[in-house]
Amino acid sequence: MAEVIVLAEEAIISRIYLIRGQKVMIDRDLAELYGVETKRLKEQVNRNLNRFPAHFMFELTQEENENLRSHFATLRHGAHSKYLPYAFTEHGVLMLSNVLKSSRAIEMSIKIIDVFVKLREMLLTHKDILLKLEQFEKQVNDSIKTSRILSSTQTERYR
Repeated sequence: MAEVIVLAEEAIISRIYLIRGQKVMIDRDLAELYGVETKRLKEQVNRNLNRFPAHFMFELTQEENENLRSHFATLRHGAHSKYLPYAFTEHGVLMLSNVLKSSRAIEMSIKIIDVFVKLREMLLTHKDILLKLEQFEKQVNDSIKTSRILSSTQTERYR
Protein backbone atom coordinates (compact mmCIF):
# COMPACT_ATOMS: atom_id res chain seq x y z
CA MET A 1 0.00 0.00 0.00
CA ALA A 2 1.28 3.49 -0.88
CA GLU A 3 2.52 5.60 2.00
CA VAL A 4 0.54 8.80 2.51
CA ILE A 5 2.67 11.79 3.43
CA VAL A 6 0.99 14.58 5.34
CA LEU A 7 3.21 17.58 5.85
CA ALA A 8 2.23 21.14 6.67
CA GLU A 9 3.55 23.84 4.37
CA GLU A 10 5.11 25.50 7.41
CA ALA A 11 7.31 22.44 7.91
CA ILE A 12 8.72 22.95 4.42
CA ILE A 13 8.88 26.76 4.60
CA SER A 14 10.87 26.55 7.84
CA ARG A 15 13.51 24.57 5.92
CA ILE A 16 13.93 27.06 3.10
CA TYR A 17 16.84 29.42 3.59
CA LEU A 18 18.04 32.48 1.73
CA ILE A 19 21.68 31.86 0.83
CA ARG A 20 23.59 33.78 -1.85
CA GLY A 21 20.38 35.59 -2.69
CA GLN A 22 18.59 32.34 -3.55
CA LYS A 23 15.90 30.37 -1.76
CA VAL A 24 17.43 26.96 -1.11
CA MET A 25 16.97 23.79 0.90
CA ILE A 26 19.86 21.98 2.59
CA ASP A 27 20.73 18.37 1.81
CA ARG A 28 20.05 17.06 5.34
CA ASP A 29 16.56 18.59 5.39
CA LEU A 30 15.75 17.16 1.97
CA ALA A 31 17.10 13.75 2.97
CA GLU A 32 14.84 13.76 6.00
CA LEU A 33 11.81 14.75 3.91
CA TYR A 34 12.63 12.14 1.27
CA GLY A 35 13.16 9.43 3.89
CA VAL A 36 16.79 8.70 2.99
CA GLU A 37 20.11 9.21 4.74
CA THR A 38 21.95 12.40 3.86
CA LYS A 39 24.94 10.27 2.89
CA ARG A 40 22.84 8.36 0.32
CA LEU A 41 21.35 11.55 -1.08
CA LYS A 42 24.81 13.04 -1.56
CA GLU A 43 26.05 9.81 -3.18
CA GLN A 44 23.29 10.00 -5.77
CA VAL A 45 23.99 13.67 -6.41
CA ASN A 46 27.73 13.00 -6.82
CA ARG A 47 26.99 10.16 -9.24
CA ASN A 48 24.85 12.53 -11.29
CA LEU A 49 26.70 15.84 -11.01
CA ASN A 50 26.00 16.65 -14.65
CA ARG A 51 22.31 17.00 -13.68
CA PHE A 52 23.10 19.65 -11.06
CA PRO A 53 24.59 22.80 -12.60
CA ALA A 54 25.50 25.69 -10.28
CA HIS A 55 22.03 27.26 -10.50
CA PHE A 56 20.47 23.96 -9.30
CA MET A 57 22.86 23.18 -6.46
CA PHE A 58 25.98 24.46 -4.77
CA GLU A 59 28.14 23.48 -1.82
CA LEU A 60 28.07 25.86 1.13
CA THR A 61 31.29 27.55 2.14
CA GLN A 62 32.61 27.01 5.65
CA GLU A 63 31.39 30.49 6.62
CA GLU A 64 27.90 29.88 5.20
CA ASN A 65 27.75 26.58 7.04
CA GLU A 66 28.76 28.22 10.33
CA ASN A 67 26.13 30.95 9.82
CA LEU A 68 23.51 28.30 9.17
CA ARG A 69 24.61 26.28 12.21
CA SER A 70 24.44 29.40 14.40
CA HIS A 71 20.68 29.45 13.82
CA PHE A 72 20.44 26.10 15.57
CA ALA A 73 21.98 26.21 19.03
CA THR A 74 21.42 22.46 19.47
CA LEU A 75 24.03 21.56 16.85
CA ARG A 76 27.42 20.94 18.40
CA HIS A 77 30.49 21.50 16.26
CA GLY A 78 31.74 18.19 14.96
CA ALA A 79 28.60 16.29 15.94
CA HIS A 80 27.32 16.17 12.39
CA SER A 81 28.68 15.68 8.89
CA LYS A 82 32.31 16.52 8.34
CA TYR A 83 31.43 17.51 4.78
CA LEU A 84 29.97 20.85 3.82
CA PRO A 85 26.28 20.62 2.97
CA TYR A 86 24.80 21.05 -0.47
CA ALA A 87 22.15 23.71 -1.03
CA PHE A 88 19.48 22.99 -3.64
CA THR A 89 17.43 25.60 -5.46
CA GLU A 90 13.88 24.91 -6.57
CA HIS A 91 15.21 23.36 -9.78
CA GLY A 92 17.69 21.24 -7.83
CA VAL A 93 14.88 19.91 -5.64
CA LEU A 94 13.00 18.83 -8.74
CA MET A 95 16.09 17.17 -10.20
CA LEU A 96 16.66 15.30 -6.91
CA SER A 97 13.39 13.44 -7.34
CA ASN A 98 14.61 12.25 -10.75
CA VAL A 99 17.88 11.03 -9.28
CA LEU A 100 16.40 9.36 -6.19
CA LYS A 101 13.52 7.80 -8.15
CA SER A 102 11.46 6.80 -5.13
CA SER A 103 7.74 7.52 -4.98
CA ARG A 104 8.26 9.39 -1.70
CA ALA A 105 10.96 11.59 -3.27
CA ILE A 106 8.65 12.41 -6.18
CA GLU A 107 5.71 13.17 -3.88
CA MET A 108 7.83 15.32 -1.56
CA SER A 109 9.39 17.19 -4.49
CA ILE A 110 5.93 18.09 -5.75
CA LYS A 111 4.97 19.40 -2.30
CA ILE A 112 8.21 21.37 -2.02
CA ILE A 113 7.86 22.87 -5.51
CA ASP A 114 4.28 23.89 -4.65
CA VAL A 115 5.63 25.75 -1.60
CA PHE A 116 8.34 27.46 -3.67
CA VAL A 117 5.65 28.58 -6.15
CA LYS A 118 3.44 29.92 -3.34
CA LEU A 119 6.38 31.84 -1.88
CA ARG A 120 7.11 33.35 -5.30
CA GLU A 121 3.45 34.35 -5.70
CA MET A 122 3.42 35.93 -2.24
CA LEU A 123 6.57 37.87 -3.08
CA LEU A 124 5.01 39.16 -6.30
CA THR A 125 1.87 40.18 -4.41
CA HIS A 126 3.99 42.05 -1.87
CA LYS A 127 5.89 43.77 -4.68
CA ASP A 128 2.59 44.87 -6.25
CA ILE A 129 1.41 46.23 -2.90
CA LEU A 130 4.70 48.08 -2.37
CA LEU A 131 4.52 49.57 -5.86
CA LYS A 132 0.95 50.79 -5.26
CA LEU A 133 1.99 52.20 -1.89
CA GLU A 134 4.91 54.06 -3.50
CA GLN A 135 2.56 55.45 -6.18
CA PHE A 136 0.09 56.56 -3.52
CA GLU A 137 2.88 58.17 -1.49
CA LYS A 138 4.04 60.09 -4.58
CA GLN A 139 0.48 61.29 -5.22
CA VAL A 140 0.14 62.46 -1.62
CA ASN A 141 3.50 64.25 -1.76
CA ASP A 142 2.54 65.89 -5.07
CA SER A 143 -0.78 67.00 -3.56
CA ILE A 144 0.98 68.46 -0.52
CA LYS A 145 3.42 70.37 -2.76
CA THR A 146 0.56 71.66 -4.90
CA SER A 147 -1.43 72.80 -1.86
CA ARG A 148 1.64 74.59 -0.46
CA ILE A 149 2.19 76.37 -3.76
CA LEU A 150 -1.48 77.39 -3.93
CA SER A 151 -1.42 78.48 -0.31
CA SER A 152 1.70 80.59 -0.79
CA THR A 153 0.32 82.26 -3.95
CA GLN A 154 -2.94 83.13 -2.16
CA THR A 155 -0.97 84.56 0.76
CA GLU A 156 1.04 86.68 -1.72
CA ARG A 157 -2.19 88.09 -3.22
CA TYR A 158 -3.48 89.33 0.10
CA ARG A 159 -0.30 91.22 0.99
